[in-house]
Amino acid sequence: MRVFALFLVLCTGGLLIYGTVDFPNWADPSSPASTFVSPHYIEKALEETAVPNLVTAVLADYRGYDTMLETAVIFVAGVVCYFLLRTYQSKTKKTRYFRHASTNIVINIEPGGKVPNEGSGFEPIDPTWAPYDLITKTSCRLLIPFIQIFALYVITHGHYSPGGGFQGGVIFGASFILFAIAFDLKHSLGRFKEKTSNLFSSIGVLIYVGTGTLSLLFGAAFLDYSALAPIFGTDPVMARSYAILIVEIGVGVAVMAVMVWIYYNLSSGGKHEEGL
Repeated sequence: MRVFALFLVLCTGGLLIYGTVDFPNWADPSSPASTFVSPHYIEKALEETAVPNLVTAVLADYRGYDTMLETAVIFVAGVVCYFLLRTYQSKTKKTRYFRHASTNIVINIEPGGKVPNEGSGFEPIDPTWAPYDLITKTSCRLLIPFIQIFALYVITHGHYSPGGGFQGGVIFGASFILFAIAFDLKHSLGRFKEKTSNLFSSIGVLIYVGTGTLSLLFGAAFLDYSALAPIFGTDPVMARSYAILIVEIGVGVAVMAVMVWIYYNLSSGGKHEEGL
């Protein structure tokens, strides 16, 4: 089996290398990309999409199919990590640890022992519990809202400055991961559950695909945003600009949710217990 797999990889790699022979030379001024595609984007992007940021116009409009499939690949990566790592174990009796909220004294409760009441000042912890750090937790509580606001700014302002759905989604997802690291995975799951991350990752892709499907319903090509002008009540050029913002939001939602989803499984080995 390993010999066959190695043979398959070598054949695929050989075909890919053989295909590069037909590529134009690097920075060839007479290549199709240099003589037609790039000049058209540079000269007509603002006129046709009303988006000053050329990169956003290319990624979300001219190259919309490619970006949509990139978003789908990110979603598939989250699904693969889920199926490979997620484990559901039966609830069996095991040793539990508690610490007192005011003294940080840790006690060990063996199976069948008396468990402290919630109102007694004891809090359940895991064997890999890290000591309470007031500075770290307070700093993260203050930073995370500003990180999330900046992530939203990066997504919505991608029309005019560097940014967009991929960048903003990563920043937004990093805020949840920072919270999980500063506190623990259980606290993070309490605020952004696994089912929620699953749902949002799907919604992000559906927003992108749904925008293209609406174009089909209005008699245009898939992802031809100009057909959505009647919905937005504007001209076809501004309709492309508004639709680009919608698909960027979809990308941001998908990237954020998948990033958190993958972290939940990688950091806990699929058990969703303590995490890192």
